[in-house]
Amino acid sequence: MSFLTNLARSNGDPKVLQSGPSSLSSSDRLARNLGWFSIGLGLAEIFAAKKITHALGMRGKENLVRTFGVREITSGFMTLSIDRQAGLTGRVAGDALDIFTLASIMRPDNHKRENAALALAMVAGITLLDIIATGANSIRHTSRQGQRRSYDDRSGFPKGVETARGAARKQLADLRPTPTDASDTLKNPASAGD
Repeated sequence: MSFLTNLARSNGDPKVLQSGPSSLSSSDRLARNLGWFSIGLGLAEIFAAKKITHALGMRGKENLVRTFGVREITSGFMTLSIDRQAGLTGRVAGDALDIFTLASIMRPDNHKRENAALALAMVAGITLLDIIATGANSIRHTSRQGQRRSYDDRSGFPKGVETARGAARKQLADLRPTPTDASDTLKNPASAGD
């Protein structure tokens, strides 16, 4: 992965030698996975709307399912963006619409209501995950008044401060003229400009 990162950097930027541990918490990873799931589900709703409506006994509602697909993709991209909280909140609101729609087709005259009941159970499970991710993300990324994050354990040097100091001392020693170089310069001042 550092190879791809280095391709995008300009020539003056330092190269990435090794990436450290991920700073993503479990709630961040859950939100990211829900975002990708939302995009995949949205694409399925757009491109397989007829199959979905047939399986649930909702024939004639293909445009509604496609609209839900667009909503899912939008929520997915927002969940993967910097404004993750808005995306997660959008997912919860979308889940409420999905539950309402699925509950409305649970009529006795729908001969595919078993499929609708299964879909309703799956949406309820995903809704629970969305609510958990929304709450955890809110707690993790809300700044607390009067409290600052501590970065005391970070130096910015990949191998530590002492290694960086040692490397700097070595480079400085390499730049200093040796005693023989200094005496040559004093004997022959014209060679100093070379």
